[in-house]
Amino acid sequence: MTQEKQNSSLTAKLIPVMLAFFAMSFVDSVGTATNYVKESFNLSNTVANLCPSMVFFWFLVCSVPTGMLMNKIGRRKTVLVSLVVTLAALVLPLVYYHFATMMLAFALLGIGNAIMQVSLNPLVSNIVSGEKLASFMTFGQFVKAIGSFIAPILAAWFAAKYNNWALMYAVFAVEAFIAFIMLGREDIKEEEVSGKITGFKDAFALLGDGMILLCFIGIMCHVGIDVGTNTAAPQILMDRLGWTLSQAIYATSVYFMFRTIGCFLGAFLLAKFSAKKIFVISVLFMLIAMCGMLVFHSQWLLYGCIALIGLGNSNIFSIIFSQALLHKPEKKNEVSGLMIMGLIGGTVFPLFMGFASDAMGSQTGSVIVMTIAVLYLLALVKKIKAAA
Repeated sequence: MTQEKQNSSLTAKLIPVMLAFFAMSFVDSVGTATNYVKESFNLSNTVANLCPSMVFFWFLVCSVPTGMLMNKIGRRKTVLVSLVVTLAALVLPLVYYHFATMMLAFALLGIGNAIMQVSLNPLVSNIVSGEKLASFMTFGQFVKAIGSFIAPILAAWFAAKYNNWALMYAVFAVEAFIAFIMLGREDIKEEEVSGKITGFKDAFALLGDGMILLCFIGIMCHVGIDVGTNTAAPQILMDRLGWTLSQAIYATSVYFMFRTIGCFLGAFLLAKFSAKKIFVISVLFMLIAMCGMLVFHSQWLLYGCIALIGLGNSNIFSIIFSQALLHKPEKKNEVSGLMIMGLIGGTVFPLFMGFASDAMGSQTGSVIVMTIAVLYLLALVKKIKAAA
C-alpha cells in the first residue's frame, strides 16, 4: 500500500472515531441540563443535584463490565453499543419532557458514556500506535472539549428562540447517529484477547495500595470539581448578580472554554516541564478561584474565577491517571478500570453540594464542598512524581 493510500485509510478510520469523541462530550451537558430542569420543575438544590448523580453513578457500575464486554465483542462494537445507549438518552427528552423521563435520560447518558469512556481510547490504539498515539488521543480530548463548550450555547439559543432548551439534544442525536453509521461501516483490526479477564475483585483489590487509593480519590475530586463547577457556576451568578438562567448559563461555556485552552496548552507544557510543577500550579489556580468564588460579587471577577478553575482542572485527570499507571505498570488494565470508576465523584460531590447549599441557603455551600476537593488535591502534591 502506498503512503497516500495509507494516509487515506487512516483518515477514514479516524473520522468516525473523532465523531465518537464528540459524542463523549454530551455527558458534560448535564450541568447545563440540571439548571434548566431545576427551573422547569421548581426543584430544590438537593433534588436538582440528583441529575448529575444519576449520570456519574454508572461509572462505578459499568467500568469493569465494559472491559469484559470488550473482551467478548471487541472495542469497535462496544463503542457502537455506547452510541446506541447515548442515542436513546438523547431522544427521550424530545419525546416526553418530564422530570421522571429526564432522570431516566440522565441514567442512560451515564451508562452510554461510561461504556464509551472505557472502550474508545483503546480503540484509537488499534488505529495508530507508537509516538502518534498520544497525539491522536490528545486531539480526541480536544474534540470532546469542543462539544462540552458548545452545549450551553446551544441550550441557551434554543431556549431563547423556541422556548425549548432540550432541542439541543436533537442536534446531538443527529451527530451520534452519524458517528454510529460511519463507525459501523469501518473495519478496524483488533488484537486477540488473551489471559485472564479482569473482574471487580481484581480492580478493587488495588485500593489496598496506598498510592492507588490516593489517585482514585484524586480522580473523584477532579470530576467533582468539574461537574460541580458547571452545575453551580450559573447558580452563583444568579444568586450574586440577580441574573436569569438565560443570562447565567454562559458561565458553563466560560468554564469549558478555558478547560479546552488548558488541555491544548497542557499537551505542550507537560512535554517541557515536570508533571509535579504543572500539578502544583493547576491546584493553586483552583484554590485562588475558590477563594474568589466565596467573596466576589462582580461579574468579571466571578468569570475570572470560573476561567481559573477551567484552566486549573484541565490537566489534573491526565496527571493523576498517568501517575497511577506508572505506579503499577504491570496492572495497567486493572488500574485504568479503577481510575474510570473514580468518575463516581460526579455523583458524590453534587449530592454534598446540594445538601450544603440548601443548609446555608446559598451556593456558598457548593463552593465550600468544592474547596475541600481542591485542598485534597493540594495535599496530594507531595505524592506526585516529577515525571509522568
